[in-house]
Amino acid sequence: MTTPTPDTPSLADKPSWLDTLKVYLEPASLRMLSLGFSAGLPLLLVFGTLSFWLREAGIDRTTIGFLSWVGLAYGFKWVWSPLLDRLPIPVLTRRLGRRRSWLLLAQAMIMLGLVGMALTDPRQALAPVVWCALAVAFGSATQDIALDAFRIESATTERQAALAATYQTGYRLAMIWAGAGALWIAARAEVAAPLAAGAYQHSAWQAAYLVMAASMLPGVMTVLLSPEPAHRAIPPARNAADWLRSALVEPFADFIGRYRWQAVLILALIATYRISDVVMGIMANPFYVDMGFSKDEVAAVTKIYGVVMTLVGAFVGGAMSLRMGVMPVLMLGAALSGATNLLFAWLAGQGHDVQALIFVISADNLASGIASAAFIAYLSSLTNVNYSATQYAMFSSMMLLLPKFVAGYSGVYVDRFGYSSFFTATAILGLPVLALVWLTSRMKSADSPRVISADSS
Repeated sequence: MTTPTPDTPSLADKPSWLDTLKVYLEPASLRMLSLGFSAGLPLLLVFGTLSFWLREAGIDRTTIGFLSWVGLAYGFKWVWSPLLDRLPIPVLTRRLGRRRSWLLLAQAMIMLGLVGMALTDPRQALAPVVWCALAVAFGSATQDIALDAFRIESATTERQAALAATYQTGYRLAMIWAGAGALWIAARAEVAAPLAAGAYQHSAWQAAYLVMAASMLPGVMTVLLSPEPAHRAIPPARNAADWLRSALVEPFADFIGRYRWQAVLILALIATYRISDVVMGIMANPFYVDMGFSKDEVAAVTKIYGVVMTLVGAFVGGAMSLRMGVMPVLMLGAALSGATNLLFAWLAGQGHDVQALIFVISADNLASGIASAAFIAYLSSLTNVNYSATQYAMFSSMMLLLPKFVAGYSGVYVDRFGYSSFFTATAILGLPVLALVWLTSRMKSADSPRVISADSS
Protein backbone atom coordinates (compact mmCIF):
# COMPACT_ATOMS: atom_id res chain seq x y z
CA MET A 1 0.00 0.00 0.00
CA THR A 2 1.08 3.55 -0.57
CA THR A 3 0.15 6.79 1.14
CA PRO A 4 -2.15 7.51 4.08
CA THR A 5 -5.03 8.35 1.76
CA PRO A 6 -7.82 6.14 0.41
CA ASP A 7 -6.31 3.37 -1.69
CA THR A 8 -6.07 3.99 -5.41
CA PRO A 9 -9.02 2.10 -6.94
CA SER A 10 -8.28 -0.92 -9.10
CA LEU A 11 -9.55 -1.03 -12.65
CA ALA A 12 -12.30 -3.49 -11.72
CA ASP A 13 -13.48 -1.33 -8.81
CA LYS A 14 -13.78 1.89 -10.79
CA PRO A 15 -17.38 3.14 -11.06
CA SER A 16 -18.82 4.10 -14.43
CA TRP A 17 -18.72 7.76 -15.38
CA LEU A 18 -22.53 7.96 -14.99
CA ASP A 19 -22.37 6.55 -11.45
CA THR A 20 -19.46 8.86 -10.71
CA LEU A 21 -21.41 11.95 -11.75
CA LYS A 22 -24.59 10.93 -9.89
CA VAL A 23 -22.80 11.55 -6.59
CA TYR A 24 -23.08 15.28 -7.25
CA LEU A 25 -26.89 15.07 -7.04
CA GLU A 26 -26.99 13.40 -3.63
CA PRO A 27 -28.48 15.50 -0.79
CA ALA A 28 -25.16 15.74 1.06
CA SER A 29 -23.51 17.16 -2.07
CA LEU A 30 -26.31 19.68 -2.60
CA ARG A 31 -26.07 20.84 1.01
CA MET A 32 -22.37 21.45 0.49
CA LEU A 33 -23.24 23.70 -2.45
CA SER A 34 -25.19 26.10 -0.21
CA LEU A 35 -22.79 25.87 2.72
CA GLY A 36 -19.84 26.38 0.40
CA PHE A 37 -21.45 29.64 -0.70
CA SER A 38 -21.72 30.70 2.94
CA ALA A 39 -18.05 29.83 3.47
CA GLY A 40 -16.78 31.61 0.36
CA LEU A 41 -18.68 34.87 0.79
CA PRO A 42 -16.63 36.53 3.59
CA LEU A 43 -13.16 35.96 2.11
CA LEU A 44 -13.07 38.63 -0.60
CA LEU A 45 -15.04 41.03 1.58
CA VAL A 46 -12.06 41.29 3.94
CA PHE A 47 -9.41 41.00 1.18
CA GLY A 48 -9.82 41.90 -2.51
CA THR A 49 -13.11 43.79 -2.39
CA LEU A 50 -12.12 45.55 0.83
CA SER A 51 -8.77 46.62 -0.64
CA PHE A 52 -10.58 48.07 -3.66
CA TRP A 53 -12.93 49.99 -1.35
CA LEU A 54 -10.10 51.25 0.85
CA ARG A 55 -8.00 52.39 -2.10
CA GLU A 56 -10.96 54.26 -3.57
CA ALA A 57 -11.43 55.91 -0.17
CA GLY A 58 -7.84 57.18 -0.37
CA ILE A 59 -6.16 54.73 2.03
CA ASP A 60 -2.46 54.31 1.16
CA ARG A 61 -1.11 51.06 -0.34
CA THR A 62 1.20 50.32 2.57
CA THR A 63 -1.69 50.31 5.01
CA ILE A 64 -3.76 48.17 2.66
CA GLY A 65 -0.89 45.71 2.39
CA PHE A 66 -0.55 45.35 6.13
CA LEU A 67 -4.31 44.89 6.44
CA SER A 68 -4.03 41.77 4.29
CA TRP A 69 -2.64 40.09 7.41
CA VAL A 70 -6.21 40.04 8.72
CA GLY A 71 -6.16 36.73 6.87
CA LEU A 72 -3.81 35.26 9.45
CA ALA A 73 -6.96 34.58 11.49
CA TYR A 74 -7.46 31.64 9.13
CA GLY A 75 -3.93 30.47 9.86
CA PHE A 76 -4.48 30.30 13.62
CA LYS A 77 -7.94 28.76 13.70
CA TRP A 78 -6.47 25.54 15.09
CA VAL A 79 -6.03 27.43 18.39
CA TRP A 80 -9.75 27.53 19.12
CA SER A 81 -10.81 24.55 16.99
CA PRO A 82 -10.84 22.15 20.00
CA LEU A 83 -13.71 24.19 21.43
CA LEU A 84 -15.87 23.17 18.48
CA ASP A 85 -15.26 19.51 19.21
CA ARG A 86 -15.90 19.79 22.95
CA LEU A 87 -17.71 22.95 24.05
CA PRO A 88 -21.52 23.11 23.75
CA ILE A 89 -23.25 26.43 23.10
CA PRO A 90 -26.02 27.09 25.63
CA VAL A 91 -29.49 26.43 24.21
CA LEU A 92 -28.27 26.16 20.59
CA THR A 93 -26.36 22.90 20.95
CA ARG A 94 -29.26 21.23 22.73
CA ARG A 95 -31.63 22.24 19.91
CA LEU A 96 -29.43 21.94 16.84
CA GLY A 97 -26.55 19.66 17.76
CA ARG A 98 -22.84 20.34 18.08
CA ARG A 99 -21.90 21.07 14.45
CA ARG A 100 -24.96 23.07 13.41
CA SER A 101 -24.95 25.23 16.55
CA TRP A 102 -21.38 26.37 15.94
CA LEU A 103 -22.14 26.96 12.26
CA LEU A 104 -25.08 29.19 13.17
CA LEU A 105 -23.07 31.18 15.72
CA ALA A 106 -20.25 31.75 13.22
CA GLN A 107 -22.67 32.88 10.52
CA ALA A 108 -24.26 35.37 12.92
CA MET A 109 -20.80 36.80 13.71
CA ILE A 110 -20.05 37.21 9.99
CA MET A 111 -23.33 38.99 9.32
CA LEU A 112 -22.87 41.39 12.25
CA GLY A 113 -19.28 42.13 11.18
CA LEU A 114 -20.33 42.92 7.61
CA VAL A 115 -23.09 45.22 8.86
CA GLY A 116 -20.53 46.98 11.07
CA MET A 117 -18.21 47.46 8.08
CA ALA A 118 -21.08 48.82 6.01
CA LEU A 119 -22.03 51.41 8.62
CA THR A 120 -18.47 52.78 9.02
CA ASP A 121 -16.73 55.08 6.55
CA PRO A 122 -12.98 54.21 6.40
CA ARG A 123 -12.19 57.74 5.25
CA GLN A 124 -13.58 59.05 8.53
CA ALA A 125 -12.49 56.25 10.86
CA LEU A 126 -10.41 53.31 9.66
CA ALA A 127 -10.04 51.49 13.00
CA PRO A 128 -13.72 50.40 13.31
CA VAL A 129 -13.58 48.97 9.79
CA VAL A 130 -10.46 47.00 10.71
CA TRP A 131 -12.03 45.63 13.90
CA CYS A 132 -15.19 44.63 12.05
CA ALA A 133 -13.06 42.99 9.33
CA LEU A 134 -11.27 41.01 12.04
CA ALA A 135 -14.65 39.92 13.42
CA VAL A 136 -15.70 38.76 9.96
CA ALA A 137 -12.41 36.88 9.50
CA PHE A 138 -12.69 35.26 12.94
CA GLY A 139 -16.32 34.26 12.29
CA SER A 140 -15.40 32.98 8.84
CA ALA A 141 -12.52 30.89 10.21
CA THR A 142 -14.83 29.48 12.88
CA GLN A 143 -17.43 28.65 10.24
CA ASP A 144 -14.73 26.86 8.24
CA ILE A 145 -13.81 24.72 11.26
CA ALA A 146 -17.40 23.69 11.91
CA LEU A 147 -18.21 23.20 8.24
CA ASP A 148 -15.17 21.02 7.55
CA ALA A 149 -16.14 18.80 10.49
CA PHE A 150 -19.77 18.75 9.30
CA ARG A 151 -18.66 17.70 5.80
CA ILE A 152 -16.24 15.01 6.97
CA GLU A 153 -18.85 13.50 9.31
CA SER A 154 -21.65 13.62 6.74
CA ALA A 155 -20.33 11.09 4.22
CA THR A 156 -17.99 8.17 3.76
CA THR A 157 -14.36 8.59 2.70
CA GLU A 158 -14.88 7.76 -0.97
CA ARG A 159 -17.41 10.60 -1.30
CA GLN A 160 -15.23 13.31 0.23
CA ALA A 161 -13.79 14.39 -3.15
CA ALA A 162 -17.34 14.84 -4.52
CA LEU A 163 -18.39 16.84 -1.46
CA ALA A 164 -15.24 18.91 -1.86
CA ALA A 165 -16.17 19.64 -5.49
CA THR A 166 -19.70 20.83 -4.68
CA TYR A 167 -18.37 22.77 -1.70
CA GLN A 168 -15.86 24.45 -4.04
CA THR A 169 -18.68 25.22 -6.48
CA GLY A 170 -20.66 27.09 -3.81
CA TYR A 171 -17.47 28.70 -2.55
CA ARG A 172 -16.50 30.00 -5.99
CA LEU A 173 -20.01 31.23 -6.78
CA ALA A 174 -19.84 33.21 -3.54
CA MET A 175 -16.52 34.68 -4.65
CA ILE A 176 -18.15 35.85 -7.87
CA TRP A 177 -20.89 37.50 -5.83
CA ALA A 178 -18.52 38.99 -3.23
CA GLY A 179 -16.12 40.17 -5.96
CA ALA A 180 -17.87 41.14 -9.17
CA GLY A 181 -21.28 41.32 -7.46
CA ALA A 182 -20.16 43.73 -4.73
CA LEU A 183 -18.43 45.95 -7.30
CA TRP A 184 -21.55 45.92 -9.48
CA ILE A 185 -23.83 46.85 -6.57
CA ALA A 186 -21.51 49.66 -5.46
CA ALA A 187 -21.29 50.98 -9.03
CA ARG A 188 -25.06 50.93 -9.49
CA ALA A 189 -25.62 52.67 -6.16
CA GLU A 190 -23.02 55.27 -7.10
CA VAL A 191 -24.63 56.00 -10.44
CA ALA A 192 -27.98 56.49 -8.72
CA ALA A 193 -26.48 59.00 -6.28
CA PRO A 194 -26.59 62.73 -7.01
CA LEU A 195 -22.80 63.12 -6.80
CA ALA A 196 -20.46 63.14 -9.76
CA ALA A 197 -19.76 59.75 -11.32
CA GLY A 198 -16.48 58.25 -10.13
CA ALA A 199 -16.37 60.23 -6.87
CA TYR A 200 -15.99 58.24 -3.68
CA GLN A 201 -19.34 57.63 -2.06
CA HIS A 202 -19.54 55.71 1.17
CA SER A 203 -23.25 55.12 0.67
CA ALA A 204 -22.49 52.99 -2.41
CA TRP A 205 -20.18 50.67 -0.46
CA GLN A 206 -22.63 50.68 2.43
CA ALA A 207 -25.32 49.30 0.14
CA ALA A 208 -22.96 46.66 -1.25
CA TYR A 209 -21.88 45.37 2.16
CA LEU A 210 -25.41 45.32 3.55
CA VAL A 211 -26.46 43.17 0.59
CA MET A 212 -23.47 40.91 1.26
CA ALA A 213 -24.55 40.51 4.90
CA ALA A 214 -28.05 39.51 3.74
CA SER A 215 -26.47 37.02 1.33
CA MET A 216 -25.46 34.86 4.29
CA LEU A 217 -29.13 33.96 4.86
CA PRO A 218 -29.25 30.96 2.45
CA GLY A 219 -26.44 29.36 4.43
CA VAL A 220 -28.28 30.04 7.67
CA MET A 221 -31.41 28.35 6.29
CA THR A 222 -29.37 25.36 5.11
CA VAL A 223 -27.93 24.90 8.60
CA LEU A 224 -31.39 25.06 10.15
CA LEU A 225 -32.85 22.53 7.68
CA SER A 226 -29.91 20.08 7.52
CA PRO A 227 -29.67 16.93 9.66
CA GLU A 228 -26.99 16.92 12.32
CA PRO A 229 -24.30 14.28 11.64
CA ALA A 230 -24.45 11.22 13.87
CA HIS A 231 -23.49 12.20 17.40
CA ARG A 232 -20.37 10.60 18.81
CA ALA A 233 -20.39 10.47 22.56
CA ILE A 234 -17.39 12.06 24.24
CA PRO A 235 -16.64 10.99 27.80
CA PRO A 236 -17.17 13.92 30.19
CA ALA A 237 -14.03 15.52 31.60
CA ARG A 238 -13.43 15.00 35.32
CA ASN A 239 -11.61 18.33 35.72
CA ALA A 240 -10.04 21.21 33.78
CA ALA A 241 -6.78 19.34 33.21
CA ASP A 242 -8.68 16.34 31.86
CA TRP A 243 -10.68 18.60 29.53
CA LEU A 244 -7.53 20.29 28.19
CA ARG A 245 -5.89 16.94 27.63
CA SER A 246 -8.86 15.53 25.71
CA ALA A 247 -9.57 18.74 23.77
CA LEU A 248 -6.06 19.95 22.97
CA VAL A 249 -3.55 17.15 23.43
CA GLU A 250 -5.37 14.04 22.24
CA PRO A 251 -6.27 15.25 18.71
CA PHE A 252 -2.65 16.11 17.99
CA ALA A 253 -1.31 13.04 19.79
CA ASP A 254 -3.68 10.88 17.76
CA PHE A 255 -2.29 12.23 14.49
CA ILE A 256 1.35 11.86 15.59
CA GLY A 257 0.62 8.40 16.98
CA ARG A 258 -0.89 7.19 13.71
CA TYR A 259 1.79 8.56 11.39
CA ARG A 260 4.83 8.86 13.70
CA TRP A 261 7.86 10.21 11.79
CA GLN A 262 5.79 10.37 8.62
CA ALA A 263 3.76 13.15 10.24
CA VAL A 264 6.64 15.56 9.61
CA LEU A 265 6.53 14.84 5.88
CA ILE A 266 2.75 15.13 5.75
CA LEU A 267 2.75 18.44 7.64
CA ALA A 268 5.50 19.81 5.36
CA LEU A 269 3.35 18.99 2.34
CA ILE A 270 0.29 20.60 3.88
CA ALA A 271 2.23 23.75 4.80
CA THR A 272 3.56 24.30 1.27
CA TYR A 273 1.08 22.76 -1.18
CA ARG A 274 -0.74 26.02 -2.00
CA ILE A 275 2.19 28.39 -1.57
CA SER A 276 2.57 29.23 -5.29
CA ASP A 277 -1.08 30.26 -5.67
CA VAL A 278 -1.44 32.11 -2.37
CA VAL A 279 1.74 34.19 -2.68
CA MET A 280 0.98 35.06 -6.30
CA GLY A 281 -2.66 35.90 -5.57
CA ILE A 282 -1.90 38.86 -3.30
CA MET A 283 -0.35 40.80 -6.18
CA ALA A 284 -2.88 39.74 -8.83
CA ASN A 285 -5.23 42.73 -8.47
CA PRO A 286 -2.43 45.36 -8.33
CA PHE A 287 -0.97 43.65 -11.42
CA TYR A 288 -4.23 44.00 -13.33
CA VAL A 289 -4.44 47.68 -12.41
CA ASP A 290 -0.85 48.36 -13.41
CA MET A 291 -1.38 46.57 -16.74
CA GLY A 292 -4.21 48.96 -17.53
CA PHE A 293 -7.15 46.55 -17.30
CA SER A 294 -10.41 48.27 -16.43
CA LYS A 295 -12.70 47.36 -13.53
CA ASP A 296 -15.22 45.83 -15.95
CA GLU A 297 -12.52 43.74 -17.65
CA VAL A 298 -11.13 42.48 -14.36
CA ALA A 299 -14.61 41.73 -12.99
CA ALA A 300 -15.73 39.87 -16.13
CA VAL A 301 -12.55 37.89 -16.79
CA THR A 302 -11.14 37.16 -13.33
CA LYS A 303 -14.16 37.39 -11.02
CA ILE A 304 -16.77 35.70 -13.20
CA TYR A 305 -15.18 33.74 -16.05
CA GLY A 306 -12.17 32.78 -13.92
CA VAL A 307 -14.36 31.42 -11.15
CA VAL A 308 -16.34 29.36 -13.67
CA MET A 309 -13.07 27.82 -14.83
CA THR A 310 -12.19 27.04 -11.21
CA LEU A 311 -15.52 25.26 -10.83
CA VAL A 312 -14.82 23.20 -13.93
CA GLY A 313 -11.44 22.31 -12.49
CA ALA A 314 -13.00 21.36 -9.14
CA PHE A 315 -15.47 18.96 -10.78
CA VAL A 316 -12.75 17.50 -12.99
CA GLY A 317 -10.50 17.09 -9.94
CA GLY A 318 -13.26 15.46 -7.90
CA ALA A 319 -14.17 13.01 -10.67
CA MET A 320 -10.51 12.19 -11.39
CA SER A 321 -9.90 11.53 -7.68
CA LEU A 322 -12.78 9.04 -7.59
CA ARG A 323 -11.45 7.16 -10.61
CA MET A 324 -7.66 7.46 -10.18
CA GLY A 325 -7.18 8.01 -6.46
CA VAL A 326 -6.22 11.23 -4.70
CA MET A 327 -2.42 11.18 -4.89
CA PRO A 328 -2.02 11.20 -8.71
CA VAL A 329 -4.41 14.16 -8.95
CA LEU A 330 -2.60 15.87 -6.07
CA MET A 331 0.65 15.64 -8.05
CA LEU A 332 -1.04 16.93 -11.20
CA GLY A 333 -2.52 19.88 -9.32
CA ALA A 334 0.85 20.80 -7.81
CA ALA A 335 2.57 20.71 -11.20
CA LEU A 336 -0.13 22.78 -12.90
CA SER A 337 -0.26 25.39 -10.10
CA GLY A 338 3.41 26.23 -10.48
CA ALA A 339 3.41 26.05 -14.29
CA THR A 340 0.47 28.42 -14.72
CA ASN A 341 2.24 31.10 -12.66
CA LEU A 342 4.79 31.24 -15.48
CA LEU A 343 1.93 32.29 -17.75
CA PHE A 344 1.50 35.41 -15.61
CA ALA A 345 5.19 36.19 -16.16
CA TRP A 346 4.49 35.91 -19.89
CA LEU A 347 1.39 38.11 -19.54
CA ALA A 348 3.49 40.80 -17.87
CA GLY A 349 5.24 41.33 -21.21
CA GLN A 350 2.07 41.46 -23.30
CA GLY A 351 0.68 44.78 -22.14
CA HIS A 352 -3.06 45.42 -22.12
CA ASP A 353 -4.28 42.31 -23.96
CA VAL A 354 -7.68 40.99 -22.90
CA GLN A 355 -7.39 37.83 -25.01
CA ALA A 356 -4.08 37.00 -23.36
CA LEU A 357 -5.65 37.63 -19.95
CA ILE A 358 -8.51 35.24 -20.75
CA PHE A 359 -6.04 32.55 -21.80
CA VAL A 360 -3.95 32.90 -18.63
CA ILE A 361 -6.96 33.00 -16.32
CA SER A 362 -8.43 29.92 -18.04
CA ALA A 363 -5.31 27.85 -17.42
CA ASP A 364 -4.61 29.18 -13.92
CA ASN A 365 -8.10 28.77 -12.52
CA LEU A 366 -8.63 25.36 -14.10
CA ALA A 367 -5.40 24.20 -12.42
CA SER A 368 -6.47 25.78 -9.12
CA GLY A 369 -9.78 23.93 -9.15
CA ILE A 370 -8.15 20.55 -9.81
CA ALA A 371 -5.57 21.11 -7.08
CA SER A 372 -8.14 22.32 -4.53
CA ALA A 373 -10.53 19.37 -4.96
CA ALA A 374 -7.72 16.81 -4.59
CA PHE A 375 -6.12 18.64 -1.67
CA ILE A 376 -9.36 18.90 0.32
CA ALA A 377 -9.97 15.19 -0.21
CA TYR A 378 -6.41 14.46 0.93
CA LEU A 379 -6.78 16.52 4.10
CA SER A 380 -10.11 14.87 4.86
CA SER A 381 -8.55 11.42 4.56
CA LEU A 382 -6.01 12.27 7.26
CA THR A 383 -8.54 13.04 9.98
CA ASN A 384 -9.87 10.85 12.77
CA VAL A 385 -13.62 11.52 12.96
CA ASN A 386 -13.41 11.69 16.76
CA TYR A 387 -11.36 14.90 16.37
CA SER A 388 -12.43 16.00 12.90
CA ALA A 389 -12.91 19.70 13.72
CA THR A 390 -9.59 20.05 15.54
CA GLN A 391 -7.48 17.99 13.17
CA TYR A 392 -8.89 19.44 9.96
CA ALA A 393 -8.51 22.95 11.38
CA MET A 394 -4.87 22.16 12.14
CA PHE A 395 -4.30 20.99 8.58
CA SER A 396 -6.13 23.85 6.86
CA SER A 397 -4.46 26.40 9.15
CA MET A 398 -1.03 25.08 8.24
CA MET A 399 -2.05 25.25 4.59
CA LEU A 400 -2.43 29.04 4.87
CA LEU A 401 -0.09 30.18 7.62
CA LEU A 402 3.27 30.11 5.83
CA PRO A 403 1.90 31.22 2.42
CA LYS A 404 -0.05 34.14 3.94
CA PHE A 405 2.98 35.30 5.92
CA VAL A 406 5.28 35.14 2.88
CA ALA A 407 2.64 36.84 0.72
CA GLY A 408 2.67 39.87 3.01
CA TYR A 409 6.06 40.78 1.54
CA SER A 410 5.06 40.23 -2.08
CA GLY A 411 4.66 43.96 -2.72
CA VAL A 412 8.23 44.60 -1.57
CA TYR A 413 9.49 41.97 -4.04
CA VAL A 414 7.49 43.42 -6.94
CA ASP A 415 8.71 46.96 -6.20
CA ARG A 416 12.31 45.77 -6.32
CA PHE A 417 12.34 43.16 -9.09
CA GLY A 418 9.15 43.64 -11.12
CA TYR A 419 6.13 41.49 -11.89
CA SER A 420 7.77 39.06 -14.33
CA SER A 421 10.47 38.09 -11.85
CA PHE A 422 7.88 37.83 -9.08
CA PHE A 423 5.63 35.41 -10.96
CA THR A 424 8.62 33.29 -11.96
CA ALA A 425 9.73 33.16 -8.34
CA THR A 426 6.28 31.98 -7.21
CA ALA A 427 6.46 29.17 -9.77
CA ILE A 428 9.85 28.12 -8.39
CA LEU A 429 8.33 28.05 -4.90
CA GLY A 430 6.19 25.14 -6.11
CA LEU A 431 9.09 22.86 -7.07
CA PRO A 432 9.70 21.44 -3.56
CA VAL A 433 5.99 20.63 -3.39
CA LEU A 434 6.37 18.13 -6.24
CA ALA A 435 9.07 16.31 -4.31
CA LEU A 436 6.94 16.29 -1.15
CA VAL A 437 3.93 14.84 -2.99
CA TRP A 438 6.13 12.11 -4.48
CA LEU A 439 7.69 11.25 -1.11
CA THR A 440 4.29 11.22 0.60
CA SER A 441 2.86 8.93 -2.08
CA ARG A 442 5.64 6.43 -1.29
CA MET A 443 4.71 6.21 2.38
CA LYS A 444 2.96 3.20 3.81
CA SER A 445 -0.65 3.70 4.89
CA ALA A 446 -1.19 4.31 8.58
CA ASP A 447 -3.88 2.46 10.48
CA SER A 448 -6.60 5.02 10.91
CA PRO A 449 -10.15 5.04 12.23
CA ARG A 450 -11.03 7.49 9.45
CA VAL A 451 -13.57 5.26 7.69
CA ILE A 452 -17.01 5.88 9.10
CA SER A 453 -20.45 4.51 8.53
CA ALA A 454 -22.51 7.45 7.41
CA ASP A 455 -25.47 7.88 5.15
CA SER A 456 -24.56 10.32 2.42
CA SER A 457 -28.10 11.58 2.20
